Amino acid sequence: MLYYLFDYLDKHLNVPGAGVFQYITFRSGMAVILSLLISTVFGKKIINFLRRQQIGETVRELGLEGQAQKAGTPTMGGLIIIMATLIPVILLAKLDNIYVMLLIVTTLWMGTIGFIDDYIKIFKKDKEGLKGRFKVVGQVGLGLIVGYILYFHPAVTVRTDTSKVNIYSTEQMASNAGPREEKSTATTIPFFKNNEFDYAEILAWTGDNYKNYAWLIFIPVVIFIITAVSNGANLTDGIDGLAAGTSAIAVLTLGIFAFVSGNIIFSNYLNIMYIPNSGEMTVFISAFVGALIGFLWYNTYPASVFMGDTGSLTIGGIIAVLAIAVRKELLIPVLCGIFLAENLSVVLQVGYFKYTKKKYGEGRRIFLMSPLHHHYQKKGYHESKIVARFWIVGILLAIFSLVSLKLR
Repeated sequence: MLYYLFDYLDKHLNVPGAGVFQYITFRSGMAVILSLLISTVFGKKIINFLRRQQIGETVRELGLEGQAQKAGTPTMGGLIIIMATLIPVILLAKLDNIYVMLLIVTTLWMGTIGFIDDYIKIFKKDKEGLKGRFKVVGQVGLGLIVGYILYFHPAVTVRTDTSKVNIYSTEQMASNAGPREEKSTATTIPFFKNNEFDYAEILAWTGDNYKNYAWLIFIPVVIFIITAVSNGANLTDGIDGLAAGTSAIAVLTLGIFAFVSGNIIFSNYLNIMYIPNSGEMTVFISAFVGALIGFLWYNTYPASVFMGDTGSLTIGGIIAVLAIAVRKELLIPVLCGIFLAENLSVVLQVGYFKYTKKKYGEGRRIFLMSPLHHHYQKKGYHESKIVARFWIVGILLAIFSLVSLKLR
């Protein structure tokens, strides 16, 4: 809203300084500051409200050190993250930008699913929360919306051959002949020289009009990624500060990708896919990072509040949509390696247990406990040490992901 106000003041009233709101970097910086203030200042008020309403975590006895002390800690703290993200975005971002709209929908959609899950756990006294099949339906529903919009919306375009664009050409500027934008299902394969891959090519064997049916591949891929990443974030939220910290690192990295992909100069220099209008996502990402860091103020050990599924599902959904929007979804196994490891540890543990129970009559385990962070707790590591080391791994994975911009 402030963007449109200052745009009016700049163009129609020539108010000095109003034009600074045209710069994504300025609005992104303001978004970080505002989200940090909201999450830290108002976060305390929300935590006190949750405590007065006795909206606390019911902790199952899993034989983990210090677990009993966590019982009764306020949960649904994801509301802090959602509020501290959306308020700066509404104030500072271009709300008619298709990517911003999509991220707002994702935040509210996944936040609602997580809220319902937490509500059932707390008020209905059902430890299982929302049934798994209903969560999946919600995730698939969001995947359908995101996939449909990214595929069919006319404002979602790309330019893959930015190296052919001479950004300093006065003739090109005079003729207003910038890079030709086109609809495409192309994405980026990290660490390869010719690193564009078009999902439509999978259907090339069907005939000359195969590109018209690319949505048959693209939309299911979007659904799978959103479901997998949101579940990965949900599993990672098991000890104080783990999910929020690792997510902030991944989101900040995606913010860099969004900024350079949405800037014709940087995308030309780095020889990467140029995605018009995607730079505006940087404002949303900045607010989201600020909200996550502000939430960590209360969520680090010993946590004063837990994010609950309200926060973890929202975080996973946003990260997935961001990665797909900047065409870096194939980089998720690296960038979100912590989520992947947590997911795999559960899949392997359950699968191996069922296999050995059927074969030997008794179930055996690969890990002392899953998800993976609980395995290290069982080995005697303090959760603060586990979180710090997972953060370090997350930072290394983020650096490795950024290196993919030039290492091919």
